[in-house]
Amino acid sequence: QVQLVESGGGLVQAGGSMTLSCSFSGRTFNGNPVGWFRQAPGKQREFVAGISGLSYATSYADSVKGRFTFSRDNIKNTVYLQINSQKPEDTAVYYCTAARYNSGVRRRPSEYDYWGQGTQVTVSS
Repeated sequence: QVQLVESGGGLVQAGGSMTLSCSFSGRTFNGNPVGWFRQAPGKQREFVAGISGLSYATSYADSVKGRFTFSRDNIKNTVYLQINSQKPEDTAVYYCTAARYNSGVRRRPSEYDYWGQGTQVTVSS
């Protein structure tokens, strides 16, 4: 059974930093696209960052570019999202997701096959 488990969320003040982790079990995703999405109350789930399964190139939403860094550790079967210079508008539930098949970066939720349960990030002003 494939499972994705996020951790590292919490409450932080604006300008602060945190690192989210997502650990995979049941299979590896070393050659598969992996992404982070977030969903704020009353809003649709939006793409935050993704990594290609082909070249390991990364892609970011414009709203987080320069502040978020996506990385992966294939030995630990874990990916990370480093969040710096946090803003109140970053407040959301953050989800880790992975695709079943190898491809480039995917930016739409429908293009992913596996999802974690989410971790809450709250940024106070």
